[in-house]
Amino acid sequence: QLQASGGGLVQAGGSLRLSCAASGYISSHTSVAWFRQVPGKERDFVAAIKWGSRNTDYADSVKGRFTISRDNAKTTVYLQMNSLKPEDTAVYFCVAGPSVIRSSVASRTAYAYWGQGTQVTVSS
Repeated sequence: QLQASGGGLVQAGGSLRLSCAASGYISSHTSVAWFRQVPGKERDFVAAIKWGSRNTDYADSVKGRFTISRDNAKTTVYLQMNSLKPEDTAVYFCVAGPSVIRSSVASRTAYAYWGQGTQVTVSS
């Protein structure tokens, strides 16, 4: 089970931190990622992290602004979002999957488990 939180309304240039609390079986092979969706569009990859390694991956649109991290003890993944832009406005989803290969981290179909979304709104 994945529980996302931390969304809200922020002005452009501001910051937010999303949290994804994971319960159930988490192994070193589990990958956790964030996707986002705006109405009428597909869910797009944002960032991913593998539980048992230092591997992180980011969409080009968020590189240098967003940071994904994890807290092993709390089985929680964070998405620190800085320098937010109006185009970052979306519903953000936390997802997880076992044994996601690196070349597939940006693929929606690579993840078996999806949490509920949290709304992020960036005003200009």
